[in-house]
Amino acid sequence: MKYEWILAITAGAMLSACGGEQKQAKVAAAAADAAPVAVTASPVAAEQWAESYEATGTVRARTPAVISSKLMAYVQQVSLQLGDRVREGQVIVTLDARDLDAAVQRAEAGRNEVRSAIPEAEQAMAGAKASLDLAQTTNRRIEDLAAKKSVSQQESDEASARLKSAQANYEMARARRQQLDSKLAQVEQEIRSANITREYARITAPFSGLVTTRSVEPGNLVVPGAPLATIEREGAYRLEAAVDESRMPSVKPGQAVEVQLDSLERRIPARVSEVVPAVDAASRTYTVKIDLPPAAEVRSGMFGRAVFALGGRKVESIPATALKERGQLQSVMVVEGSSARVRLVTTGKRSGNRIEVLSGLSAGEMVIAPVPAALTDGARVEVR
Repeated sequence: MKYEWILAITAGAMLSACGGEQKQAKVAAAAADAAPVAVTASPVAAEQWAESYEATGTVRARTPAVISSKLMAYVQQVSLQLGDRVREGQVIVTLDARDLDAAVQRAEAGRNEVRSAIPEAEQAMAGAKASLDLAQTTNRRIEDLAAKKSVSQQESDEASARLKSAQANYEMARARRQQLDSKLAQVEQEIRSANITREYARITAPFSGLVTTRSVEPGNLVVPGAPLATIEREGAYRLEAAVDESRMPSVKPGQAVEVQLDSLERRIPARVSEVVPAVDAASRTYTVKIDLPPAAEVRSGMFGRAVFALGGRKVESIPATALKERGQLQSVMVVEGSSARVRLVTTGKRSGNRIEVLSGLSAGEMVIAPVPAALTDGARVEVR
């Protein structure tokens, strides 16, 4: 009984195989009898493609300014909002400056006090000078009379003493006047310093630009060095790209680069401005700074790609419309005689409307592009 079953299964398999072969023969005969499909074919071309390296990075401002205060004071007014455009010298934050105003007023009061003392000192010096002149004249006369033995020695000594006293009084008055000049210069310097310190209460924009951060509100107590806002100079941006350390010899300052910003969907010609020689130990990359031309749409924080040209290489390519993809499988239809045949291929990079072929095709073979939807393997084709 067992052998009968085996014979039955074998006979069924043979009949099925014969039926499959007959079916395939019928399909081939139908394909041969069908009218040829008109197709367009292109040869697999051997081309010279430019070799490039792509690095990703972030757009940053070339000239950012973190605004902070030099004083500890309460914020009185904030004159900026996120996204505002400010001009150079514009007051953006005002601090409470009442104590600074009082310091200026004290310094000015001291200056007025010194100035009021100057006339009295000048009068005292003028009086001392007059007394000195009189003492000098009197002393000369006494000396002349003493030479003629017309006065006593005591009178001569008294005249000499009066001269010395007058000289001392004059020197004292002149020193007092000079002290007032020095004091006035000191007070003027204190006034200038107090005015400068008072100006610190009016925080201004260092240059014209765009406000990107704000971390201060009226009533806040600010301390020296604490960030209040960030201003970026408009039109001065650069892409900071992370480049593999193996590419370091091929990237130089001044090198032309194409930058692609995904949010703008266009490529921007640019140049390398700086190559940071230090390599990050974690990522094994180094930073390349690429200056971007002025553009109103560019903002810091944007994602970008830098494409570095590295020379050329020879590739075999086909039109992009010739490729058919199903999951992980890639195939094309090639013309063999008067029939279309499916060929599995492996592709590489794309350049415009062409695709690099790594394996599965040889230069000169004709691939159908575009592939008609109804075209099947083995169908007759007519190249036009």
